Amino acid sequence: MTHAQSTRAARDAATTGTSAPHDTAITVTTDGLPGWLDPVARAARSVRAQQLSRFLPPESGAGRQSAVLILFGEGERGPELLLMERSSSLRSHAGQPSFPGGSLDPEDGDRATTGPLRAALREAEEETGLDPGGVQIFGVLPRLYIAVSSFVVTPVLGWWREPSPVGVVDPAETARVFTVPVADLTDPANRTTAVHPSGHRGPAFLVESALVWGFTAGVIDRIIHYAGWERPWDRTKQVPLDWRA
Repeated sequence: MTHAQSTRAARDAATTGTSAPHDTAITVTTDGLPGWLDPVARAARSVRAQQLSRFLPPESGAGRQSAVLILFGEGERGPELLLMERSSSLRSHAGQPSFPGGSLDPEDGDRATTGPLRAALREAEEETGLDPGGVQIFGVLPRLYIAVSSFVVTPVLGWWREPSPVGVVDPAETARVFTVPVADLTDPANRTTAVHPSGHRGPAFLVESALVWGFTAGVIDRIIHYAGWERPWDRTKQVPLDWRA
């Protein structure tokens, strides 16, 4: 199976609710979504990997299969997104804000169909303590690639239908768990360009006393764009990163 075929299979399985042999059923549906999430659901059905990132999984199929949960909820200030900050002691992406997520385990099932969905929920529960029973998966984005750590990442879209308490479960892995209002992510005053000493540039967000950059910021930037939420912002504004980033 080619990468393109594998990506389509995963998204088709998510949409139809089908699964690989020995997998328990996992439901993916847009039923009951709040209206403000409709543009995100529509974009998820048609967006291509090349529209989200220039870093795509190797055609050879190499890479560490993983998934992240992009979880939208509603807080005191309206729509919000769940993020976490990785522990500074981790070997990869230390100290970075990120989506909950991690590598697929064998018990998650077929990596080409519903395995990433199950992994995203499992990892989110392990890292933030959220109750996966209150999460409605409503879409799956194409698989992307984090070259520095060789992760092949499936972004899984969720609606926090029934919010549950969240927080740091293991301080060795997670420094903090927090939510960011979508209004802050779309505020031009909070947007900037992160510049790595290697010369790489990418979108970044200054929110909740954190600099969100890298893979996480790139995906948020594209969701905001394709959902039609983007507002003009100063792309000349820059924040330098250091070599430890």
